[in-house]
Amino acid sequence: MKPIQLKMARAAVGLGVRELAELAGVTANTITRIENGADAKQSTLDALRAVLEKDVIFLDDGATTPGGPGVRLRSADRA
Repeated sequence: MKPIQLKMARAAVGLGVRELAELAGVTANTITRIENGADAKQSTLDALRAVLEKDVIFLDDGATTPGGPGVRLRSADRA
């Protein structure tokens, strides 16, 4: 998960930094630092991703995703 994907996913599901922090069990400052490009523990990234993947799908930045990294909302029937 790239920093921009974290920010996009959070915005897509309408979560503020503090709300996501509480759901993932991390601090709001940690999320802000990650979104600004700082490194984070894999366990922190996994916790954030687990919360967000309930509502979004992360698109990788490899050959399978033209245009680079992104996120997409899950359809209501897949939730």
